[in-house]
Amino acid sequence: MTVLDSRPDVPGDSEGRMANPIEAPTALITEAGVSMAPVEDLGAGRGPFWLDDWLRANVTDVLAWRRHIHAHPELSRHEFATTELVVSLLRAVGLKPWVLPGGTGVVCDIGQGERCVALRADMDALPLTEDTGLPYASTTEGAAHMCGHDAHTAILLGAARALAGAPELPGRVRLIFQAAEEVMPGGALDMIAAGALEGVERIYGLHCDPRLEVGKIGTRVGALTSAADLIELRLTSPGGHTSRPHLTADLVYALGTVITSLPSVLSRRVDPRSGTVLVWGAVHAGQAANAVPQDGVLRGTLRTADHEVWTALEPLVASSVESLLAPTGVGFSLDYRRGVPPVVSDPESTALLRAGVEAALGEQGLAGTEQSSGGEDFGWYLEHVQGAFARLGVWAGPPAPQADIHRPTFTLDERALMVGVRTLVHTALAALA
Repeated sequence: MTVLDSRPDVPGDSEGRMANPIEAPTALITEAGVSMAPVEDLGAGRGPFWLDDWLRANVTDVLAWRRHIHAHPELSRHEFATTELVVSLLRAVGLKPWVLPGGTGVVCDIGQGERCVALRADMDALPLTEDTGLPYASTTEGAAHMCGHDAHTAILLGAARALAGAPELPGRVRLIFQAAEEVMPGGALDMIAAGALEGVERIYGLHCDPRLEVGKIGTRVGALTSAADLIELRLTSPGGHTSRPHLTADLVYALGTVITSLPSVLSRRVDPRSGTVLVWGAVHAGQAANAVPQDGVLRGTLRTADHEVWTALEPLVASSVESLLAPTGVGFSLDYRRGVPPVVSDPESTALLRAGVEAALGEQGLAGTEQSSGGEDFGWYLEHVQGAFARLGVWAGPPAPQADIHRPTFTLDERALMVGVRTLVHTALAALA
């Protein structure tokens, strides 16, 4: 199987072969096929037979899809070429995908029947410059797949094409290739608005975890990630000379008051078991040492693992800021942007996911995982249907370093691609059984 060129001006045929192969850092895509060594399939022989056969024949294709997407990253809501690649590879095996109205994001059903389980992958890259030295590193300045979404997309493509070749399925599997996960409030809302969850019983997804060894899938009942909101506070003052602060409103002092006091106030106003944390990321005010500035801005993120706390935070922040600034005489405007809800995996969906992991990899593939303060827009899906989210081990193990996500040096062990394919396939089968 040859990978279709992802550029919109280069058509491919019904088999997914491209008309004019593009130049790439290595020979990932050729008219003859994919020229690279396969990686070890850690779940080989665990069945079903059609999945074993498909992976044995197509392991290098999955690698090539991932490397091609990695070399050609696209930022949020600009995943046009990635969308085209996904559509072409699904159509090549007789599936009928449809693209969201904005031109990015793909939905496709496999199988028949009333019951439907969804599998989701995100496709967007980060606005970072890659520093891995890989032969298939990003060829796009200022964009790179440093969060593993290239792997997520390739894994779901592999699961899709394997499922498409299954002799029989116990229901429908809906594929959701989502755009814009890296921006708030997230492309999941676009998918939901377009009807991607209609008829879906449960939804599942995976995310690369460089702290977890390859061959392991981390699961957790309850909150896996946190809600993540953005706060922007703008302060105003008449300004003046620093020798006469009593004749004006000391804006920098007021900024300092909010910086130090608001996190403390919130820690006393919400349940400490909720994992609520406010951290400032940017503060700007003034230029001259002897002048009280007229304006300033403060930006930060507010995160919580508790859904009930999340719904109450915006009015609490607003009233707390007003109380803190009232004695200073400084004016303010608060822009509170709700981000994403926490990802909360329900017990039944998690049990089905763990059954899928065990079927795919054996009991040794199961691992626990900690709740994170990071945000993930998969939580929007779980506002509408039950489901579970898991962490995919991508660390090669000692002595290899653990290169964290969202860094220019992030890399992954490509054996995780086969692990991911097997896990998604078996989880879908378990959920439909």
